[in-house]
Amino acid sequence: MSFGRKLLLVFALTVFLSVGAVTWIVSAVTRRAFERANEDQTASLIAQFRREFSRRGDEVAHRVETIASGEAATRMALAANRDGADYGAFVNEAKALADNQQLDFLEFVDKRGTILSSAQWPAKFGYKDNSLPAGAPPKRAFLRQEELPDGAALGLSALREVEVGDQPVGVIGGRRLDKEFLGSLELPAGMRAMLYRNLAKGFSSQLLIVPSGAPRQPNLLAPLIEQVQQQRQEASTLLHWSDDAADDESIPLSGQDEQLLGILLVGNTRRPYVELRTRIRSAALLVGSAGIVLAILFSGWAAARVTRPVEQLAGAAREVASGNWNTKVPVNSADELGALAESFNRMTKELLEQREQLVQSERVAAWRELARRLAHELKNPLFPLQLTVENLVRAREQSPEQFDEVFRESSSTLLAEVANLKQIISRFSEFSRMPQPQFQRVQLNEIVQNVVRLLQAQLNSRENAPIECSLELAEALEPIAADAELLHRAFFNLVVNALDAMPQGGALSVRTSQSGNRAMVEISDTGTGLTAEECERLFTPYYTSKAHGTGLGLAIVQSVISDHGGRISVRSEPRNGTTFTIELPRNWDKLEWDKPEAGGPSSAGSSASSSRAPGSTVIG
Repeated sequence: MSFGRKLLLVFALTVFLSVGAVTWIVSAVTRRAFERANEDQTASLIAQFRREFSRRGDEVAHRVETIASGEAATRMALAANRDGADYGAFVNEAKALADNQQLDFLEFVDKRGTILSSAQWPAKFGYKDNSLPAGAPPKRAFLRQEELPDGAALGLSALREVEVGDQPVGVIGGRRLDKEFLGSLELPAGMRAMLYRNLAKGFSSQLLIVPSGAPRQPNLLAPLIEQVQQQRQEASTLLHWSDDAADDESIPLSGQDEQLLGILLVGNTRRPYVELRTRIRSAALLVGSAGIVLAILFSGWAAARVTRPVEQLAGAAREVASGNWNTKVPVNSADELGALAESFNRMTKELLEQREQLVQSERVAAWRELARRLAHELKNPLFPLQLTVENLVRAREQSPEQFDEVFRESSSTLLAEVANLKQIISRFSEFSRMPQPQFQRVQLNEIVQNVVRLLQAQLNSRENAPIECSLELAEALEPIAADAELLHRAFFNLVVNALDAMPQGGALSVRTSQSGNRAMVEISDTGTGLTAEECERLFTPYYTSKAHGTGLGLAIVQSVISDHGGRISVRSEPRNGTTFTIELPRNWDKLEWDKPEAGGPSSAGSSASSSRAPGSTVIG
């Protein structure tokens, strides 16, 4: 992954995580604030309900007390204290009094609980009412289940006694808890109240009262109602009436004897919260999208700002690695990248100076080595020359009559040693006059075949030390641009050295292959091998491991390969043979004419002809 893409990924993740974290925090804070507002509104509504419940209870108690202190209640109490009183005259009395005091329920009962008169159900005259509270009548109003001809009803009732004589008469009056009661509550926007009359076991939608209209989907409230019925404590749940969520909270209202007769359900719509949450998410998506766009732009700018100098440094490093030590990097800033560029330029300058010093040192060392080798090579023939000349002088002075015979013998020696000197000088002269490659399209397989074919007679002539030669040539090896004569000479030297390394016989293998844009040639033998120290000094001029040799053979091979832009390496171990590996680039850019096309040139060995015929000279 490129540096620019890494920057983009880092910036995008930063924006995404930041926006996500802010969105989550804002959503959490908004949810908690909404829940607190719901709790406050619910508590306010419950308090209002209780105040209204208490006010209406006080009103009902006041009206019941007014009836209890009235003339009709006194007459009824007096009649109840007389033996054999006829209560039939009071059957319709309760109805008139209830209408006068605007009560929905009103009954007169004696001390034994016998109903003397009933406004809501006159036919109950003479029946027993077992729902009256025991003991002293409560001072405040209470919830009471009222039996009606068409079913039970829930009322807010009050009980007062008319104490005349020994037989007090109880007056029970009340008003319904219905839609009108719920409609009197002032509800905040988004809230509503419902009342469930707990007058039967289980859940019945007929017992649910809503301020207006019919309740929608009342069965959704069944689990909550049943939970309150069983646990006798407040509960809350989240109901989905439709796509909008409603957070409903129930409050139980206790009747006499701690009976659970009514359940108040307070509902608060979640629409404001849902809409606010949607807006928050939309804003987060918008901000996130804008942030991603800015991240792309900023990462592109940052990548260009950072990677361009880095790319320039990398390119300059490649130039230095390829040998261009004069490479400089432009310094465009005063920050760390600018300091890095200045350090790189300073490093290349110092390397260039050190290289020049090293070249000078190597040049001096090379001249010293050359002088040493020349002194060593020339000392051997010069000593016989000196002796021969001294013999001639001595013979001329001491034995003039034998001078002619000594002269003939000495002349032969002098000529032989002079020829030896000329051969030594020609070898050094040949190394100093290595020609530059003349690049043409060549096929390595054909050059290798020609080298092996040229040495085939030498391989077959070994009677006591046979050498088996094998060729492994890559079939799809593409042609390269090279000098066929120089490569032939280099391969020839390597093969001859391999043969010399196997005096007792062995196996010689030559392989060609292709790796990317480079052609490979491997020459392996199973000879005596080389030590690690010998491998390190093997390509040094004038170094040789042979008894007789100038040490120029492998130096010439390395020079030829280097002039082609290639590389030669050696792998060897004592008694395990040696392998030379040659890597050659295609060098198509060095062809001045007849360049290969994209599909790759088709080349034959005949196209590699040169003005110089391939030679077979071995120096080493």
